[in-house]
Amino acid sequence: VYVVEAELPGVKRDDVNVELVGNELTIIGELKEKERTGTLRRRTRRTGRFDYRVRLSEPVEADKIDASLADGVLTVRVAKSERAQRRKVAIKAS
Repeated sequence: VYVVEAELPGVKRDDVNVELVGNELTIIGELKEKERTGTLRRRTRRTGRFDYRVRLSEPVEADKIDASLADGVLTVRVAKSERAQRRKVAIKAS
């Protein structure tokens, strides 16, 4: 199982999109600016669109993906394909 974690503080679940195309996992989203009243002296939070891409080295099961967002951390679990798992092969005497 591949486990991909992305820190997304302040991002809402509806503002994140997770896609798998082939062996590439893509996380796309937007951190929206909060509406404020009064004078803003300094801005320390980043805002705007973001895009993370991770290429997985082995084939995966596209229908066995689970994503959860808790405490500002997005965790995506992707199951490796049965074909991609390691298997020991016995050597026969000739």
